[in-house]
Amino acid sequence: MNKKVAVIRREHFNAAHRLYNENWSDEQNMATFGKCSLPHYHGHNYELEIKVIGEIDPVTGFVMDLKELSDLVNDKVIERFDHKNLNVDTEEFKQLNPTAENIAVVIYDLLRPHIKPSFELFVRLFETPRNFVEYPA
Repeated sequence: MNKKVAVIRREHFNAAHRLYNENWSDEQNMATFGKCSLPHYHGHNYELEIKVIGEIDPVTGFVMDLKELSDLVNDKVIERFDHKNLNVDTEEFKQLNPTAENIAVVIYDLLRPHIKPSFELFVRLFETPRNFVEYPA
């Protein structure tokens, strides 16, 4: 009988962003996004959890080598977003509002091609200790 197990890697990155819609007035942006739309950006200490679910390999005893997962997350996500202004310094958010929801989907899309298709992948992104998003939901 095959058993599925979830392995989870937690990573951390710091990034600045501004939530706004360039087609809206400053008043509408402030009404929708509050202080997050201030023009000089603000930052977060993001906590990122990547969960991979799959069957245990009978040879290694791993679902996925967590060192391999850590290296992948560092290469595809941390190096790309850490200590960056997401609106200015990243291609992914030049035209996409860098909400926590959108960041989580982008991270998923960056990682998915590098995780075995037979494995399930989930992203949990904490923007603050009390506010987080999960993708897929």
